[in-house]
Amino acid sequence: MRDKVQILVVDDKVALAETLADGLSDRGYAARAIGRSREALAAIERDEVDLVVTDLRMPDLDGLALLEAARHRDGDIPVIMMTAYGAIDSAVEAIRKGAYHYLTKPFKLDELVVFVERALAERALRREARALRKAVGERYSIKGLVGRSPAMQRVLAVIERVAKTDAPILITGETGTGKGSISRAIHGESERASGSFVVVNCAALPEPLLESELFGHVKGAFTGATADRAGLFAEANGGTLLLDEIGEMSPALQAKLLHVLESNRIRPVGTSAERAVDVRVIAATHRDLRQRVTEGTFREDLLYRLDIVTIELPTLRDRAADIPLFVEFFLGESRERHPSSPITGFTREALSKLCTYSWPGNVRELAHVVERCVLLAEGPLAKEQDLPAHVRDAEDSDPPPFREIIPMREMQRRYARWVCEQLGGLKLRASDRLGVDIKTLNRWLSLEEDN
Repeated sequence: MRDKVQILVVDDKVALAETLADGLSDRGYAARAIGRSREALAAIERDEVDLVVTDLRMPDLDGLALLEAARHRDGDIPVIMMTAYGAIDSAVEAIRKGAYHYLTKPFKLDELVVFVERALAERALRREARALRKAVGERYSIKGLVGRSPAMQRVLAVIERVAKTDAPILITGETGTGKGSISRAIHGESERASGSFVVVNCAALPEPLLESELFGHVKGAFTGATADRAGLFAEANGGTLLLDEIGEMSPALQAKLLHVLESNRIRPVGTSAERAVDVRVIAATHRDLRQRVTEGTFREDLLYRLDIVTIELPTLRDRAADIPLFVEFFLGESRERHPSSPITGFTREALSKLCTYSWPGNVRELAHVVERCVLLAEGPLAKEQDLPAHVRDAEDSDPPPFREIIPMREMQRRYARWVCEQLGGLKLRASDRLGVDIKTLNRWLSLEEDN
């Protein structure tokens, strides 16, 4: 990395070039004067330059040739043109081809310094923004997802196949399994990655407010509507909209959502006029939507529209091999937020405890436990006693053995209830895991205890 900004001043009138270079050197830059354009071209091609100040008209190679070479070498190298009054048209052409600015001779050194400082500041800002976009892109892409277990590899394989399509995606799984992270990764891998990624929790808002939030409203549509609002579908236009906890959406609003998915048009509250939108919809839920269809609380036609591709996220219990990877990942993130923490890892006993705990809160719970250790552990390695009591003292995650003789029907009922609890209340998934149909599972769950 260079200690000083390297500036090249190029002019066939060497005295002028040396005067400008000396003035820039006095301002803290490493500036040198060159009187021959071919020598300047060689310096640019050797990547020895951060900024070029060049005369427009010179024998052999003119300033436009140096501009082209600089932009070919590094599109971020600013080029400032110097020109006589009679060549302003050529200078404007140079601006069109990528020059940062032009100065008409004669000019003062202070004027040049102003544009040098501006050009370098803008270059630094562009590079910082590019680095930030790259970091965000890696964080919210398939590369940023943690998981080497077979269960997670199957999920990643599906994401790779469907991310670049515009098909709606339904993501299911227990609370805390990472549905939001998966949705962001899908967006980051899609052709819409440069567009907005917008999230709305359908369980957090009452129906009238959620409708306005999604589709927008016009001024005066209801009490408190003091101005037009575009809505989240409009905000996500050209990008992705995540409808989190879609299983909690009311049937009436489900019908309006179905219309939007089928027509790609929204109707703001308070108007009959529609507007077109281009939005990729991802829906997420921890509910069993097929069961809710049976119960009459979720529209079957909407389920079919959303269920083109379903990604079922495994629980942390089902991907225990990934726990050490998550611990390392969350440890790094937590240390960035709390740099004064002495912790650099976990003892073997503490990590073993983390790997055998049942994690009812899944990945989210593990993240919180790791951050708690980063905040409270006193040594470089978090010990077993640094873990929360409910993790430290937990038994294995298998169903507890029965200590009494009970009827087989009651055994079925208790075990079926436990399985449903482990699977986040997803009865359809529980029936699949138990190898019975949904009617049989419901019958087991409804059995009364024998006296």
